[in-house]
Amino acid sequence: MTKEELISEYAKCYRDTSYAIETYLETYDNTQSSYVPFKLFPEQKMMLKNFEDYNENITKKYRQAGVSTATAAWISKQLQFASNTKPEKVLILANKLDTAQELANKIRGFLNQWPEWVNVGFSKEKDSQRHYKLNNGCEVKAVATSVDALRGYTPTILIFDEAAYIEAGDDLWAACMASLSTGGQVIVISTPNGYDKIYYEIYDQSIQGMNDFKISELHWENDPRFTKDLVWVKTKDIIHYVLNREDYDDSLNIPETNQDKFGGLKSMGYKPYSSWFESMSKKLKFDRRKISQELESAFLGSGDNVVPIETIERIKETMVEEPKEKYASGQLWVWEEAKLGHKYIMGVDVSRGDSEDFTSICVIDFDENKQVMEYLGKIPPDLAADLAFKWGNLYKAYIVIDITGGMGVATARKLQELGYRDLYVEGANTADKWKYDPKLLEKIPGLTFNNKRSQIVSAFEEALRHGFNVKSHRLLNELYTFVFVNGKPNHMKGKHDDLIMAMAMALYVGENSFSQLKKTDDMTKAMLNSWVKSGDDTPQSNVDLKPMRDSSVLNPSIRPHTGAKEVYREYGWLFGAGKKR
Repeated sequence: MTKEELISEYAKCYRDTSYAIETYLETYDNTQSSYVPFKLFPEQKMMLKNFEDYNENITKKYRQAGVSTATAAWISKQLQFASNTKPEKVLILANKLDTAQELANKIRGFLNQWPEWVNVGFSKEKDSQRHYKLNNGCEVKAVATSVDALRGYTPTILIFDEAAYIEAGDDLWAACMASLSTGGQVIVISTPNGYDKIYYEIYDQSIQGMNDFKISELHWENDPRFTKDLVWVKTKDIIHYVLNREDYDDSLNIPETNQDKFGGLKSMGYKPYSSWFESMSKKLKFDRRKISQELESAFLGSGDNVVPIETIERIKETMVEEPKEKYASGQLWVWEEAKLGHKYIMGVDVSRGDSEDFTSICVIDFDENKQVMEYLGKIPPDLAADLAFKWGNLYKAYIVIDITGGMGVATARKLQELGYRDLYVEGANTADKWKYDPKLLEKIPGLTFNNKRSQIVSAFEEALRHGFNVKSHRLLNELYTFVFVNGKPNHMKGKHDDLIMAMAMALYVGENSFSQLKKTDDMTKAMLNSWVKSGDDTPQSNVDLKPMRDSSVLNPSIRPHTGAKEVYREYGWLFGAGKKR
């Protein structure tokens, strides 16, 4: 190439990492027992693009996804094209030194493949499997995980390889984040391994919007290496299909070019199958839990989940979706606005006030059996009342508050002061629940979990198993860690069940109150019909028997508390003043 052509090619490689890798690098193909041109498939390209666009990345992958290899190729390009004045310092952390060194060796192998016109070469200053240096000042260091791993070395690119298997936990993570406080990039890579203290928590917090990590998810059914004979099978249990294929005749062949249809097929109850999947299943001895984790990238716990794992996976594949609107700095999610005439129930679980606990609010559409709104954040009880008042009126919702232990009492009393009438009162006659003045009511509105927790959780589990439509990623992640502890339903140590409890209360009250109301309405309608005189042709008057009263018709003598305007000014972000999409 001429000098001008070299400059042009250098610029093109610098701008387009995928082009550079596919043009100049090779990778070993086990099926051909030889090196072949490195061809990235779409999800690998997406992952590398995220590496370049975001400083904090986490990748969820299946076994043999080629993520480590693609990451090594990307790092080699970053090092070869790095400025002498700003050299990259790469630190690879893994639970075992061999694992970290394997990635370092892959990077070295790719570094050797770059053409002479871009290859900066290796320095003799440091040159070992564990730590080597390039002539432009860039370095690669591989270490086993420990709190001392970063001593004397400040990385610009920090890689956690097979992060779910790292045992050092919170102290190591804190030390790593401190090392990047002045800038730098972190890449976390792994297949799931239960609910570990690093990988799962980063992923979970990212889903909840509690950190800035960008998630890249890779699925084996999008990997052209393993899908030459891909079919889609309508079954709840793909392993049953693998072992009993003769019983199935409704598999679908989908052209590779139609990968965008795969999500729709999953929502219809189809699961992917190929000879590679069957081969890997055999290697895993058809262990469903291992297959779910290693091939389907599912986070699985101890097997003691309150909600069956099959139900959780069905929710994940067919129901969960991004909210249409986000408010309150991303803490409040809305999937659907209120529909006229629909019955809505709001569950409110008020924070204890410590740093580990959250206030959660969930609104369900009782008529359509689905979740429509959710809030998760750390606010005091009075602001929880303001938030419930605002959104309760928008949905004309029947509100149930957890008053167990007294934390929700302040929220309940504040809602009474605001004049909100549609409040659940434990023990009150269901048919008369709107016939009281909330300001004069002596009994505190709300629900206590005393002696009813198992009933409430049971109603929740049954509703989910029978198809209640859960929309929230955040709630889904709580389901994975909601287990039986000493025979009682509870969250795992260090995890949360705030959203679960808010939804469980709404479902429990809906089943026990609204279902009874429907029976009462049906009886009343039947009675009214029986009053029609024989031979009377006069049309019957329309009688509105909706169990939901229009919450906009509040007691006109009751004015909202005088501090409302000030609260709204200070905490306007809670109520949609600062909408975030």
